[in-house]
Amino acid sequence: MSRIKGMAMEWVDFNLIFIDQRKLPLEEVYVHCTTYTQVASAIKNMTVRGAPAIGASAAFGYVLGAKEFENKTKQSFISEMTEVKNTLAATRPTAVNLFWALERMERKMKTTIFENTPYETVRILEDEAIAVAQEDIKVNQTLGEYGAQLIKDGDTVLTHCNAGALATFDYGTALGVIRAAVKSGKKIKVYADETRPYLQGARLTVWELMKDNIDVTLISDNMAGWVMHKGLINAVIVGADRIAANGDTANKIGTYSVSILAKYHSIPFYIAAPVSTIDIKSETGDDIPIEERDHNEVRYCHKLKMVPDSVKVFNPSFDVTPHINISGIITEKGVLRTPYDLSIKKILL
Repeated sequence: MSRIKGMAMEWVDFNLIFIDQRKLPLEEVYVHCTTYTQVASAIKNMTVRGAPAIGASAAFGYVLGAKEFENKTKQSFISEMTEVKNTLAATRPTAVNLFWALERMERKMKTTIFENTPYETVRILEDEAIAVAQEDIKVNQTLGEYGAQLIKDGDTVLTHCNAGALATFDYGTALGVIRAAVKSGKKIKVYADETRPYLQGARLTVWELMKDNIDVTLISDNMAGWVMHKGLINAVIVGADRIAANGDTANKIGTYSVSILAKYHSIPFYIAAPVSTIDIKSETGDDIPIEERDHNEVRYCHKLKMVPDSVKVFNPSFDVTPHINISGIITEKGVLRTPYDLSIKKILL
């Protein structure tokens, strides 16, 4: 029986089990998925979220889709897998790791199926998805070690949204840097933006850091500038959902504003993300698709209605931070510096 467990999800006996991030931190509820359509729904409704976690989820969802059709002919199997990929790809448009993982799984399927039965191909695809998850953990740990070198003993770091173990298969990107710094013996404090409207910072980042006994203080999003002005922040570290070829970076809505505040206060602003988050096909941030989510996420705070249903709402889930506001991009291949078009090309060669 194949099994791998992380904070965001667990794979066991062709079951993908998510911790329901919509319920945290007040409830720890688990969602079991045995079909690819269930995985697609879990990604779309944000049971699981965070670019690397979405990528790993899609890889396992692809395996569940393959298992549904393992008794088909080879030609039918290949045809059905196109629909599986398309269904999973249609869930979230901004996180490029989703498409990276699906393309990797499809390549493995196409290079495997002609010498193996669909049944055998399913088991090979399972191994590939597990490899995606294992690599994600290793990548985040390596990335964290590079990033930890940028953080001094006694520093206080501001982060926005959740780029922790919950946003990856395990360990985290931005929070992985913090974890690595703490592991190295540095005393680090964290300020976490609440991250309206979905409150990933308040609900998820604070929950993770408290579990690890890392000193964390929650602030509302509109406090970030004043906290910087008071000299309480030494660095900002956030994750990313897609990085363009020139270094422009899409991340949770509000990140752009934080980058401007950091630049005004001469505070280094870092992106922490795996190389798989880089989308070389997007020349600049203008090419990155920005998802707009359900307007009730703004009208409501969880189940509490804040305004009438008739109120017009604009709810982009992400914004784009221009590369000129970014002090460095922390990856598993090192810390990239400006000019990003050149440093990105160098690590992708």
